[in-house]
Amino acid sequence: MVSAGLVLGFHGCDQKVAERILAGKAHVSVSENTHDWLGTGAYFWENSPLRALQWADLVHKNPQHFRHRILRPAVVGAIIDTGNCLDLTQSESLAFLKEAWKSLKDAFQTSGAPLPVNEPGFSGDLDLVKRHLDCAVINIAHVAREARGFRPYDTVRGAFPEGSPLFEGSRIMEQTHVQICVRQPRRSIRGYFRPLPQEEFRAARNR
Repeated sequence: MVSAGLVLGFHGCDQKVAERILAGKAHVSVSENTHDWLGTGAYFWENSPLRALQWADLVHKNPQHFRHRILRPAVVGAIIDTGNCLDLTQSESLAFLKEAWKSLKDAFQTSGAPLPVNEPGFSGDLDLVKRHLDCAVINIAHVAREARGFRPYDTVRGAFPEGSPLFEGSRIMEQTHVQICVRQPRRSIRGYFRPLPQEEFRAARNR
């Protein structure tokens, strides 16, 4: 689907990386982990600088679980043109992705190789944060679309319920969020900016 307008995204990273990006010397790097939730691309939290800072803080405090290190958590804001967006809150995008899963499943069955699976990233992880299956399906969906001669997707957007129930009996989860995966930052990002620290943002940063 083609998405109209621009959205604000926020990326958690190390302070030195943030300053290079804000100085115009670099873009947010593209992640190619096989367990990325929305496939290959640069990741942003939609409209949530605090969530981006919490992510950077998590990486900082748990370096054993991540490939890259964050010595001083920071956040970069981005103005993102979502362009042709595979928006997983929309029915047509979900239907397209389900067809991609069927194609992937058939290919693995033919080869005899085991299909990737989503799995926990740590003990007690009920969210299965290592999304190997989802990542593979989204990536193969891009390949299949372009092989058919259709316009490539510029971005992927998904809403994720995550964490524990917000209160007893609730199905609203305390870490629910929206992520945007930008496949080619140089094409889709119109500009970067330094977020203004609101009170809760400042408090989290000074912990």
